Amino acid sequence: MDGDGTRDARGTHANPVPRPAGPPEVPAKPPEAPTVPPRPARAPGAPDGPAFLTWLRTPRPQALPGVWRFGHRPRPEEEPERVPGRQLLSGAVIAFLVGWLIWSLLWNGYLGGWWLLPLYAMIPDSWAEPHSFTSVVVVYAYYVLIAGIIMVGVGRLGRWSEIWRRYGPPAWRHAVPGAVPPPAPEEDPAAWPALRAAGAHDAAERLAADARSGLMRDVDHARIARAWQGVQRGRHSLATFTGAVLSQGAGACPHPSGARDLPVRQARHDLVTGQVRIGTAADDTRNPYAYRGAGLALGPDLLGTSLLAVGPAGSGKTGSLVRPLTESLCLHALAGRAAVVVVGAAGADLGPADAYDVVVRIGHPDSVYDLDLYGGTTDPDEAAVVLAEALVGDLTEQHQGGDTRRSTTVLAQLLGPFRAVHGRFPGVPELRQLLEGAPGPLAELREGLRAAGQDSLLRELDARERQLDRPGDLGGVLADRVALLDRPAFAPFFDTSGQSRPFSLKALDHPVRVRIDLPQRGHADASRMLARLVLAQFTASVSVREDRSLFACLVLDDASGVVTPEAVRGVQRLRSAGAGVVLTLRTLDDVPRPLRGPLLGAIGCRMALSGLTPWDGQDFAEVWGKEWTEARDVTDRQIIAETPAGKAVHMLRRVITGKAPTARAVTVRQVERERWSASELAHAVPAGHAVLSLTSVKGEHAPPLLVDLRG
Repeated sequence: MDGDGTRDARGTHANPVPRPAGPPEVPAKPPEAPTVPPRPARAPGAPDGPAFLTWLRTPRPQALPGVWRFGHRPRPEEEPERVPGRQLLSGAVIAFLVGWLIWSLLWNGYLGGWWLLPLYAMIPDSWAEPHSFTSVVVVYAYYVLIAGIIMVGVGRLGRWSEIWRRYGPPAWRHAVPGAVPPPAPEEDPAAWPALRAAGAHDAAERLAADARSGLMRDVDHARIARAWQGVQRGRHSLATFTGAVLSQGAGACPHPSGARDLPVRQARHDLVTGQVRIGTAADDTRNPYAYRGAGLALGPDLLGTSLLAVGPAGSGKTGSLVRPLTESLCLHALAGRAAVVVVGAAGADLGPADAYDVVVRIGHPDSVYDLDLYGGTTDPDEAAVVLAEALVGDLTEQHQGGDTRRSTTVLAQLLGPFRAVHGRFPGVPELRQLLEGAPGPLAELREGLRAAGQDSLLRELDARERQLDRPGDLGGVLADRVALLDRPAFAPFFDTSGQSRPFSLKALDHPVRVRIDLPQRGHADASRMLARLVLAQFTASVSVREDRSLFACLVLDDASGVVTPEAVRGVQRLRSAGAGVVLTLRTLDDVPRPLRGPLLGAIGCRMALSGLTPWDGQDFAEVWGKEWTEARDVTDRQIIAETPAGKAVHMLRRVITGKAPTARAVTVRQVERERWSASELAHAVPAGHAVLSLTSVKGEHAPPLLVDLRG
């Protein structure tokens, strides 16, 4: 069937990325001792029927933004008042002694016999005869009733129920949860009730049988659910979907690569909710009570507002954030839900090459794929806009108007005539010569345009030649930037003659997994320029997609030198286009000062990792703002007892509460304070932790949370 997860990404999957050859075979030595562990029952990561059903049936209640919903137990919004354990146990013992004293006084008649009047009023005189079995039963039942009333009263006074919940079997059952009972057949997700309701009983039975037998994975479930959404939206027919399921079972509607899982997983994923767990909210008073101890997770609903992570080298940006997110997005791509482009330095821990459909190794001679310098467009003006942003987007503050319009005009004056004459855009050496004003290439273009009768393009070329000799012409600046790509290491790349296999971000209409390795070692300036190129092409491509239900995400492992005014405007438009970006920075100093506020305002999810500098923390503190808090000023004055009785009472109070008797004066006032100050972000965030604020595409917010990325 032709739908989500089933179409080829415009040639990008025709030939898979070649796998490296294995190590040379070494002759095996004769075994000396049976030290090899026994073979496991199944391969790591292989599906298991009961385990899959348990995973699928685990409750996933609605929760606050960012909460890991898999098996989540909601907590109250506010922290209940918790009595200290010593005080609670002391009060319970004292209440028991008081109840015992009251019963003893009643039993021994020190309080009179009034409490027996109801007994004498209700029973007949004949039952009061001595040695009567009935009278003995009734009397002792009355004694038990009175004792029970006394115990209930003192139990409520001594909070025995709180002790039972805190230290009794309810606390044990909470620590060791039991098995989840199977739901009703009409609510069992493993029975595919949506398919049955639509009349596809045979398909539902086939999928349920594969789930019980262990032939279905979490990716299969998500992929088939995505294909079923296409049927509900009218993109596919029910007959085609049913036929595919009946013939292939859990392997129906496959991804173009044929893969049903990633080679390796390092993070915890839940494809039912689309979340990947990145840590645990710390049990800290600065976190809202409802978040404390809960797992923190990210998904397309949060990444759709984009994410910015700032932290020094070694703070865990790649290992604790980028790697889990790339794994999750690749799984979503296999399920037909997302398209992902990951950009990082060559050798970065972004997952194995087998986890991607397209791997572009710029500057590496063994790279199978090339990068399209013009983003796959055939419009010279559109190509000029994207290319100008990549070449001089970081220099726009030096241009008149503060944008790339003049650079775009210069490039359009050359790209249009060249395409009209040659039927393609110029390669890197040809573009450099044109920008430098070499007479030979310009004369060749002029002759070609005259022969083709392109008078309007001739005027464009004439205007470019007139501007070459003017002071301040941008052609030289653009030529210098293009010269960074006109190096021997990049000679086989950015070819426009059709000899290579360029990858274009126009393929983001399909669930494709792409990794682009940048040659940062030795070519740092070129790498930053290529990162700007990919970001500009991404923002231009996702806005014109047909299917915006397919989430598209660009992950930039190092966004230094990438943030420009046009990039910030592009990020602001991604939310409505069903796309998002993930940017990581070592410091906000890599972003021009005028753009820091707009960048933090355009990004919905912001993360400050441990080791942040105070001046970076100040920018986060400003964007997170302030909140009204209740400040309590407490003054304790110790009470001195002068009489022996007072000293005895104070000693008893000290034994019960563990504190000396004091007279406390409390002053409560409302003050406005920063959620996280710059000093706290710089010095109070422990190693392996981060402060994370979240915003969903629906507008739901989560305040800055202290997150343990190792949890």
